[in-house]
Amino acid sequence: MRILLTGASGFLGGIFCRELAGEHEITGLCQSREVRQPGVCARQLDLTDARAVAELLRAGRFDAVVHAAALSNPNQCQQQPELSRRVNVEATTVLADLCAQAGLPLAFTSTDLVFDGQGSLYAEDAPPSPVSLYGEHKALAEQAVLARHPEGGLVCRLPLMFGRSEPGATCFLDGFLACAKRGEPLRLFEDEFRSPADAADVARGLVLMLERGARGILHLGGPERLSRLEFGQKLKEALRAPGPGAHVAPELTLVPTRQADVPMAAPRPRDVSLSSGRAVSLGFAPATVAQALPRVLRQAPTAD
Repeated sequence: MRILLTGASGFLGGIFCRELAGEHEITGLCQSREVRQPGVCARQLDLTDARAVAELLRAGRFDAVVHAAALSNPNQCQQQPELSRRVNVEATTVLADLCAQAGLPLAFTSTDLVFDGQGSLYAEDAPPSPVSLYGEHKALAEQAVLARHPEGGLVCRLPLMFGRSEPGATCFLDGFLACAKRGEPLRLFEDEFRSPADAADVARGLVLMLERGARGILHLGGPERLSRLEFGQKLKEALRAPGPGAHVAPELTLVPTRQADVPMAAPRPRDVSLSSGRAVSLGFAPATVAQALPRVLRQAPTAD
């Protein structure tokens, strides 16, 4: 498949390229940070430049577009609302219009943070009710994709993802492992629940959904509902196992913390775990955290 990938220098984009460049023809877009993935045709482009994007779509002969570019830090979005709207809503709207005009399938990566956290294991038809500006802007972008590209728009709500990030990108797991190396305790929420998934599984799930011709809304969450603290416990167990975690200190100290103990700019929902039944019915089969962590830890740490 010939795929145009936005956000190729981000966390998910980098893993997408690393996992799939040998199987698909990927053109990776970035705005500032360079894409350094073997087998990926890298391009720098401002996604809000409709003319430049249209020219690329006309010339590229792509089979599909995966839109992973975003301003994804909720606190930054809360503090920089205009930037968040420009990146998360306006650029997505432009891309949806252009993909519709070109007849190209568009997989848009949304977030579990479109939900307010008052429920649990949200299904695809659950109504969005975001509590943060990031979640609000992602919900608006979802609406734009579905309204402007009804024939080819696919909204994929993603969970908390983990993996070994590429240079210049970040993942919460990198911070956890850095704490382990330094022997510092990890303070993790015991009252915040997600459906964590290996980003490599999510990347493959995005392509699988495109190959299956999925449209509308689906979830690509992991198979477990876990608190941040429970994730940390599984990481601790993985680091204790022989082999995979040998490059970090084997013992990790976990300190239970509650959301209310850590003031942040963006409000945090309590439980945005996802039910991913529609994607599973189409063949999506992500690993559990315990299954995925050993292979993730075996990957060499990246460096800038």
